[in-house]
Amino acid sequence: MLLHQTSRCCEGIRLCNIKPLSRLFHISSSIMAKSKFEYVRNFETDDTCLHNCYIVVRLDGRNFHKFAEQHKFTKPNDNRALGLMSQSARSVMEELEDIVIAYGQSDEFSFVFKRTSNWFKRRASKLMTHVASQFSSSYVFYWKEFFGEQPLLYPPGFDGRVVLYPSNRNLRDYLSWRQADCHVNNLYNTVFWTLVQKGGLTTAEADSRLKGTLASDKNEILFSEFDINYNNESLLHRKGTTLIWEKQDETVTKSVKLPNEEEKDVQVIRSRKRVQPYHCDIIGDQFWEEHTDILEDDNC
Repeated sequence: MLLHQTSRCCEGIRLCNIKPLSRLFHISSSIMAKSKFEYVRNFETDDTCLHNCYIVVRLDGRNFHKFAEQHKFTKPNDNRALGLMSQSARSVMEELEDIVIAYGQSDEFSFVFKRTSNWFKRRASKLMTHVASQFSSSYVFYWKEFFGEQPLLYPPGFDGRVVLYPSNRNLRDYLSWRQADCHVNNLYNTVFWTLVQKGGLTTAEADSRLKGTLASDKNEILFSEFDINYNNESLLHRKGTTLIWEKQDETVTKSVKLPNEEEKDVQVIRSRKRVQPYHCDIIGDQFWEEHTDILEDDNC
């Protein structure tokens, strides 16, 4: 608002304009922004991710072996903890819709931004810190939903890294690597804890028993000694969790005004994109052939 001040002179009234306070503050802040200290911005490192590359942000739980022990996670797999990880990853994807696929197992999750994404001007530090903070806060926020009254003893931590993959083959190989790692780790943990929980061995004895064994040896121990077929174990544990966007039809009720000015409730079907989990093989071609919208054309 423009303020007016009047002062009476000999021959009449003179009007003086006083500038708005908001404009004065704006000028003051502008002067400050252009101060002599602004040179410090030159020390910032340019971390813009290369264009035409998939941006992968991978998070890993920090010191989660201790975290799992102190919170008494079920061995070898705790479905509550795995569910909480997936829910936290879903929260990240719903916040950052340029993530086209995410894959997680154990205490890690990888998030893939599409090649054409321009979120945060493709700054690696911005992408990584936003994913890490959203995931960590979601883990705390949804804790009770999965662990009930069991208290969260201290805040969990997750470290992150950013890696760029220029081609579809590179990206698929990365995700295949993470799923292969899931298989190797889960097979070992399944045999290890079976030897401890059902075989009566100590953890040191179980570790010694498995040294130098191949995958076939571990499968044989499970089958011959405990009548366990590893292939019948949960797909969640053997394959990990893959999250993708899928369109789903949902029926909603909508009020429609008729010509006679009466209102009538009608059911309308609309399509919405939602994050859906899969526990399946992503190393082979079938998954990718069934979800062709995930990868972008290599010729773009």
